[in-house]
Amino acid sequence: MNLFLAAYDALYTGVLRPSLFRESAGAAHERVIALLRAGDDRAWLTPVIRAVNRASFPDQPTLVGGVVLPHPIMLAAGFVKGDGFADENAALAAVDAGHNIIPGWHMMPSLVGAVEFGSFTRHPRMGNIGVVVWRDAATQSTQNRIGLRNPGARAAAAFLAAQPNALPAVYGINIAVTPNVDDPDRDADEITQAAGFFVAAAVRPSWVTLNLSCPNTDDDPRGNQSEAKARRLCAVLIGAVDVPVWVKISPGLSDAQLESLMRAFADCGVRAVIATNTRGEPTPDGASSAGVGGGRLYADALDTVRRVSAIKRAHGYAVDVIACGGILKGAHIRAYREAGADAFQIWSALVYRGVLAAALILGEAQNLSDPPPSFSRVGMGKDGDIRRGIIVNSPLGLVGQAGHTFDQAFSLLLAGRTPTARLVIRSCNP
Repeated sequence: MNLFLAAYDALYTGVLRPSLFRESAGAAHERVIALLRAGDDRAWLTPVIRAVNRASFPDQPTLVGGVVLPHPIMLAAGFVKGDGFADENAALAAVDAGHNIIPGWHMMPSLVGAVEFGSFTRHPRMGNIGVVVWRDAATQSTQNRIGLRNPGARAAAAFLAAQPNALPAVYGINIAVTPNVDDPDRDADEITQAAGFFVAAAVRPSWVTLNLSCPNTDDDPRGNQSEAKARRLCAVLIGAVDVPVWVKISPGLSDAQLESLMRAFADCGVRAVIATNTRGEPTPDGASSAGVGGGRLYADALDTVRRVSAIKRAHGYAVDVIACGGILKGAHIRAYREAGADAFQIWSALVYRGVLAAALILGEAQNLSDPPPSFSRVGMGKDGDIRRGIIVNSPLGLVGQAGHTFDQAFSLLLAGRTPTARLVIRSCNP
């Protein structure tokens, strides 16, 4: 751990976290969201935040699901998700009035790297009322029943489209199945429409995730994860966008259900599966159920990653595995890697280790791991295909785009069109 991160870790654990934990989990969460909303609009903060990012994160480009990430840890959906609205007209009016309806859209990617925005549903949702966020410090867990609160896909797309020069270089959009929709045709239409709003607004994320597994509504997430429904919704989403599609699944699914889902994902062309979402458990007050993340989810999510990875290997599926669930320290990264994960997402770690949690975890993981592979012109497939390679440090927009061939990329280098940076390809093959 470098000196900057060591000082940050001491400050957060010794001063900031105790201060936040004197408030309820819900109040602390709202305070952080308010700070992010204010920070998004402070242009002078951008160079400061980016300097913090450079001082904190290693140069560790990672190819997963057809996307090159700046490092292998992303911020999971559910943190930068936006405000809730009663209807679409109200959400669009807020965008037209210049309101920041997705707090953290600028601050969080600038600070931590790749972020998955959302989940967004076709229509706005106010979410659940009352106490909807809890924490369990003894197990470093969180629990939430926010209930897919979001401004709706149309307003989210309009808001992001209004920030064309400030959107991050690498980010994802998470689109969720609308709760309580029993009509398969309407289900598919709403996913198509939600994705279509981003396409029409020329908002082009690095990937789009289909969320089949939210446990914080009246829907049973297992019912949303049948093979037939997965095939139908994956097919329409892949047909609606021109970027890689990922899918987020629940913990605790049976082997048979995971087999059928992975078969569907591979057949449809899904590029990655995120394992897992939170797990529904009774709330501390016993009044309802809410999704548990953090420490109490870790064992279940790790088991799911192991089983999904085994299915992938057994069938040779070209579906990458992204681990999400209870990643709080470097040892968790190592365990997930050994289980077959290609990259990672965090959420609860921000509560217990602060906004630079990913940098702390990566540093710890590097101390536990072998040295990373060197960059080289290797791993080429037929006709120079680098779908399993990484383009790094190109000012031409190739960074993060794994679909370019080596010959295309290298010809640009030879032509002198990379005057200020190296263009490097790293093999992702073992």
